[in-house]
Amino acid sequence: MKTVIYTDLDGTFLNHDDYSFEDSKKALEKIKQRSIPLLFTTSKTRLEVEVLQKKVGIKEPFIIENGAAIFFPKNYQGFDLSFLDSFDNYFIKQLGLTYQQILNFYNRYKDEFKMFGFSDMSIDEIIKFTGLDEEGAIFAKKRDFTEPFILKDESKLENLRNLATTYRIKITKGGRFYHLIGQGQDKGIAVKKANEIFKSLYNEEINSIGLGDGENDTPMFENVKNPVIIKNYENSYVNFNSKETKKSTFKGSKGWNEMVLKYV
Repeated sequence: MKTVIYTDLDGTFLNHDDYSFEDSKKALEKIKQRSIPLLFTTSKTRLEVEVLQKKVGIKEPFIIENGAAIFFPKNYQGFDLSFLDSFDNYFIKQLGLTYQQILNFYNRYKDEFKMFGFSDMSIDEIIKFTGLDEEGAIFAKKRDFTEPFILKDESKLENLRNLATTYRIKITKGGRFYHLIGQGQDKGIAVKKANEIFKSLYNEEINSIGLGDGENDTPMFENVKNPVIIKNYENSYVNFNSKETKKSTFKGSKGWNEMVLKYV
């Protein structure tokens, strides 16, 4: 059975406060030695993931913008992935709406519902809200599928959710922001599809591990054999109940390292 690891980034593989993955090095080395696919499964953009992969020293498939698309590098492990769509140096499976479709909804209702999204934020404002450096903020703003936003009046959330469904859009919540995403996407749908692709490529069952700390990770937990909840920055755990679920003792990359070493 082939092991595949899916991991959230902020607050899981990366620390919530400083975005460091320093404490994950031991588990990372073991993953590399065993040639285990490590898929960043995140609300981040393609550019952000590409930069992080270079820092980590991997070139693996990844899932971006809360399950909007799965990216496989061309020539990945010599597999024929031509059944997927071609996109620059990748083959991709798109599950979400286009960014323009999302923005059409956002721009129409942002004033009424007091949304403040990345498309309206300056680079300095993104830096302020995320703690990213300037380059990171520029890459975070360059989106292909979804819109992160701050909701200034939480009492409007339920009405906004109901309205969004009429546009084939739903709202999920990450560590820092709400996200407008297509109804046909979430991390769980993407992970399920990625597992199907890996099963066909390896011609064997997939032992999937999913690590995350936020509400938007629960669909991923539902679609992996081994869901792992990382203690979040508030020293608590996202609500997800399953007999297979394991929980880390530590927060962020230290908790990620702890749990990955238990599985691989």
